[in-house]
Amino acid sequence: MKLILTKELGRLAKWLRILGLDTVYSKEDNPGSLIIRALRDDRVIITRNHRLSKPSGIKVVLLKSERLREQIPEISRALKIRPDKKTMFNRCTICNELLAEISKPAAKDKVPEYVFQTQEAFLACPQCKRIYWPGTHWGNVARILEEIA
Repeated sequence: MKLILTKELGRLAKWLRILGLDTVYSKEDNPGSLIIRALRDDRVIITRNHRLSKPSGIKVVLLKSERLREQIPEISRALKIRPDKKTMFNRCTICNELLAEISKPAAKDKVPEYVFQTQEAFLACPQCKRIYWPGTHWGNVARILEEIA
């Protein structure tokens, strides 16, 4: 499932990417352009903007909550999806690209020395070149998901 989030949902976009969902974050002010992009790319629009909740021919999820911890369950219910640990952390949180495994030697000069010494697995974004590894934030995300489930 592919999503497109409106400009007021930037934090949520990052979280949905962490959960492995193909999530475009649009800063677009023109609702028509957003709708065209959703149709062209076969994306579900997620918004808090009531003006966008009425277009026909596309799926729109209008979130009621302003709080991230309530928005994720709202989306899960509306789209009938559940966070899956197998797909978590497989997308770049910045540019939404799928991450690719890289060898430890390839990560050597791209991560802090402590991280290089203590981690064995690394992922890289093919577009922005950001490097990811299973640090404490992975456990923090799992804990937050358990709290809001």
